[in-house]
Amino acid sequence: MVMQSSSDESSQRPAYEFVDMNTAGPGAVATAFANQVAYCEAAGAHITARVVAGVAAVLTSDTPGELLDRVRGWQGAPLADALSLRVAGGLHALHLSGTAPELAPIYRGETADDARVIALVIGAHETALLPWLDGPPQTNEAGRSANFIAAMLWLADRGLLPRFECLEIGSSAGINLMLDRYSYDLGGVRVGPEPGAMHFAPVWKGARPADRDIAIVSAKGCDVAPVDLTNPAEALRLKAYIWPEHTVRFERMDAAIRAATERKPDLVKATAADFVEAQLARAQAPGTTRILMHSIVWQYVPADQQARVTAAMEAAGAKATPEAPLAWVQVEADRTVHRHKLTVRYWPGGSEEVQLAWSHPHGADVEWLV
Repeated sequence: MVMQSSSDESSQRPAYEFVDMNTAGPGAVATAFANQVAYCEAAGAHITARVVAGVAAVLTSDTPGELLDRVRGWQGAPLADALSLRVAGGLHALHLSGTAPELAPIYRGETADDARVIALVIGAHETALLPWLDGPPQTNEAGRSANFIAAMLWLADRGLLPRFECLEIGSSAGINLMLDRYSYDLGGVRVGPEPGAMHFAPVWKGARPADRDIAIVSAKGCDVAPVDLTNPAEALRLKAYIWPEHTVRFERMDAAIRAATERKPDLVKATAADFVEAQLARAQAPGTTRILMHSIVWQYVPADQQARVTAAMEAAGAKATPEAPLAWVQVEADRTVHRHKLTVRYWPGGSEEVQLAWSHPHGADVEWLV
């Protein structure tokens, strides 16, 4: 496989109570924190689950403070807003910077009175923590690129042109926009340059993906608050959102920083809807499949923008031809089972959504379904 640059196990997983992402009002904060603890445990993020549970315990106490009061009285939908991870990210940043050494036992997995420690840290560092409530997490995990590549192999096997013009929304620092610089082993199907800026070999379950030659012609993305990986302070913010038990992700972040220093990804500041509408209005490069892709971002896109993006894609899809096809690839959470789906729509001929795989949120494994 060359990429040119220019089971049944699911039935054994624990069942979870469905929680509407947009739930707000009384009880919603407690539900969101409990949901996040379960989600982190299911993903093997036990330290993060412990931190979130510790914050939840503080919230139910009579501990005063501006940050705690803002969280307790959250005006939006705390689950959709990833409120618990905003607080956890701020606490992790304090730990990574050495500013709050009291947190070290928790992050080392040692015994501690989590709620007491976290309450003391929040009280002592409230000014530094408050800004973390102002925006959603940005993790931008490079391992998710393997899903995009697998989807492109599938699309090429379905007869779409194997040269891809990639568009990404919610790109954060643009780490997945550099997907043509990485190498992949997808169930034995090898893709990309060797050795590549990073190498991904997720544990593969199910049939192998199609073995096709594909090329990434271009990759452009947007974010409402783009992150510059070459800025140490902004890079630290991204690292704070990495779950601490997933040490390989810190190595990947350092590799992404080196790649961005060599050549920055093509990233602009824009809302998802504005970006998609503007890009779809541009002439498509001859001989390419235009592909919209995103991972763990749809839940953060406001409903009105989701509607605009969907309308724009369906309108463009109606005009797509075999010589200028269009595809939409998503890696997004299914909160009913606390797993992530890799889904695809494509035009012409396949406008109905197809689930290709279940995927680990950080690219550790892929369960191929087609």
